[in-house]
Amino acid sequence: MSITANRLYRDSFNFLRNELFTIVLLTLFAALTTVMINHLFLPTQEQLNILETTKNQIEAQNIGIKQMISQMSPEQQMAILKISACATFSMLLGHVLLIGGMLSIMIEISNNRPVRFLKTLSTFLPVLPKLFLLVFICTLLIQLGLTAFIIPGIIIALSVSFSPIIFINEKVGIFSAISRSSKMAFTHARLIIPAMLLWWSAKLLLLLLLSINHLNISSHNMMILIFNALNYFLLAFLLVYLFRLYMLLRA
Repeated sequence: MSITANRLYRDSFNFLRNELFTIVLLTLFAALTTVMINHLFLPTQEQLNILETTKNQIEAQNIGIKQMISQMSPEQQMAILKISACATFSMLLGHVLLIGGMLSIMIEISNNRPVRFLKTLSTFLPVLPKLFLLVFICTLLIQLGLTAFIIPGIIIALSVSFSPIIFINEKVGIFSAISRSSKMAFTHARLIIPAMLLWWSAKLLLLLLLSINHLNISSHNMMILIFNALNYFLLAFLLVYLFRLYMLLRA
């Protein structure tokens, strides 16, 4: 039987429906971890307000970002660096927790073993540092590709799409996983690219909805938590789709 996108979508929806409770717990856990790291390590609200005021004043002068940063004080520049580093780390850690958890769930089910949330978390903890490094490398390559031009970013995203699955399931090295992923992904690009573009479109829609919601400070963290959870749930669906395709290709 040939592998079709409709079959993969149907199998992925069925998996999500059957394991919905565990997947929701995992997405909430990853989203909560992201929000907590941001809350603990980001600058205080007073510092953020000063940065926002400075940003508005400089923007009123109609200058670029580079000039804007050069006109800030060393303390403000350090605050921006801290915000960027914290946001990047929390985002990467959230993605790693979700990817590791989802792959552990799918591997357990593939081996006909019962799925328990706490056991699932403990399963991938030993490989967490290497998985974090793999996700960091893949994310960096994709962002560089998107910055240079959109098409290279999509090509790189396609080439590394199977790398976390291969890394955890086959227990190979980071660069070996990327290499094997590239060979497998390009061969079946017609099944992967539409799913990835759909995921990116849904993610951009969530970001758009977030940007147009003007909320008070007390509800801001809760809204960020909700949007992160929805974003991770979309990523969970993409992972199920890719894992199902991977298993069918290996059969």
